[in-house]
Amino acid sequence: MGVAGTDQPAVAVTEHRFAGARALVTGGASGIGLATAEILAREGASVVIVDRNAHRASSEATRIDAIPVVADLADPDRVTGAVAEASAGLGQPPTLLAHCAGIYEITALDVLEAAAWDRTLTINLRAAMLVGRALRAALGTGQPASFVFVSSMAARTADRHEPAAHYAAAKAGLLGLVRQMAVEWGPSTRVNAVSPGVIETPMLRLTDDPLAARRYLDARVPLGRLGTAGDVARTIAFLLSDAAAYITGADVPVDGGATIT
Repeated sequence: MGVAGTDQPAVAVTEHRFAGARALVTGGASGIGLATAEILAREGASVVIVDRNAHRASSEATRIDAIPVVADLADPDRVTGAVAEASAGLGQPPTLLAHCAGIYEITALDVLEAAAWDRTLTINLRAAMLVGRALRAALGTGQPASFVFVSSMAARTADRHEPAAHYAAAKAGLLGLVRQMAVEWGPSTRVNAVSPGVIETPMLRLTDDPLAARRYLDARVPLGRLGTAGDVARTIAFLLSDAAAYITGADVPVDGGATIT
C-alpha cells in the first residue's frame, strides 16, 4: 500500500472492564466496528454484531464468540428487529452501543444525485437515530447505558480532493443528534461520539495513491501516520467504560491531529 499505520493490537487485554456487560456493535463485521467488537468481547462483554453482510457477520461472530444479527439499517423495521434479536440473544437488552455502521461515497456536489444524498443520509444519520431510539426503548428510561456513535473529521473539515457533501452533512448532523440524545436521555444514558480522521479501513480511498497519501500525512497529520481501526476502537471502548462515567455529549477526534492543522 505504501503508507501504513503502526498500531498496538486492537484486542490487547489488560483488564476486564466489560465483565458481565451486554454490547451491541453495528457495522460489527469489519473495520472499526469489528475492532470494537473484539475489544468488548475480549474484555468480558457479551457482544452482538449487526451487519448487512450475512457471511461476514457469521464468520467474524464465530471467531470472536459473539452473536451475529443480519440487518440492513436503512430499513426502519429491521432496526427494530435487530435490537429485538440482540436482546433475545443476550437475554436482556444491551446496555452498551457502538454504532459504527456507515457508507462513504465520493461524488462532486455538482453531480450528486438526490438518490445518493438520501441513501447516505438514511444510512449514516437516520439509522443512528433509529438504532439509539430502539435500544433506549428496549432498555427503559431508568437502565444505565452508554452509547457511542462514529462520526468523522468530515463533520468539521471540507475536502476538495475527495468531495462527499452528503457524507459530511450526515456526519455533522450526527454530532448534533448525539448532543440532543445526551440532553434528552440523561442522566441514565450517556451518549458520545468519536470523529475518526484518515483511518486504514476498507472504506479508505486516499491510499489508492500511495504518494498522495504520503504527501497528505506529511502536510496534514502531525502524528505522521494513518490511523487504524484499533486506534478508534480503543477510544470507543474508553467512552463506553466506567472510566468515562462523567462524559456525555462529547465528540472525541481520533485523527492524529489532522483537524488542528
